Amino acid sequence: MSAVKNVIKDNYNMMLLKDYLREAIKDAGFSHAEISKTPVGTRVALHVTRPGIVIGRKGSGIRALTDKLASDFGLKNPQISVVEIEKPELAPSVMCNRMAAHLERGTAFRRATMWTLKQIMENGAMGVQITISGKLRGDRSAFEKHTAGILPRAGHHAEVIVAEDIAHVKTAMGLIGIRIRIANKAKLIPEFEMKTEKAMKTKQIKDEGTGKMRDETAAETKARTESEQIALEEERMKELETLEEEEDRLK
Repeated sequence: MSAVKNVIKDNYNMMLLKDYLREAIKDAGFSHAEISKTPVGTRVALHVTRPGIVIGRKGSGIRALTDKLASDFGLKNPQISVVEIEKPELAPSVMCNRMAAHLERGTAFRRATMWTLKQIMENGAMGVQITISGKLRGDRSAFEKHTAGILPRAGHHAEVIVAEDIAHVKTAMGLIGIRIRIANKAKLIPEFEMKTEKAMKTKQIKDEGTGKMRDETAAETKARTESEQIALEEERMKELETLEEEEDRLK
């Protein structure tokens, strides 16, 4: 029974430590910490987006953090290393904190959700799911779920490819919870093959000079696609603004 108690105690201490690190180095874009015990001491690898903030001037930040971990959390001879995250947009914890910061500044929750969704997908994610719940529109709690791309929900693929994190933010309306799940292409298993899109047929357009039909050039196709995307984005933003106006009117 004592062994079980020790395991539970260690897991509880690790949870408290990660909660402290999430709050203490939030400005550095904290993602997660890897903690391993060695005969020499305890190795703590901090994965952040801005290592300079953690290290501090002449290493003052690292020294203060080392003393804090040794005194308050009982880590023996902690040795801290800082690892920079190459793509912060593919780290769920980083994006949770960014979205929470937007909500704290008063950004509408749908606008913050769509912005986060777009940032993740544009940086090469295979799929993403954002769930936001709490006091969103009124006194009653509600939740919304937004998904894009391909996101395995269960099985071995979901365990390997998908990473998730949860954050909570206090707003004027109340407490709001944010859950982000991201499927990373870099962790794609060879047995899991993605279906590629079929090659699009060349569009026929009327030549202004000759008046005859001809194939659309690559530059013309790119310009047309970009204009269609801009028009679609503007239409989506108008819909969001209309929904926000209706919510303000109902309040």
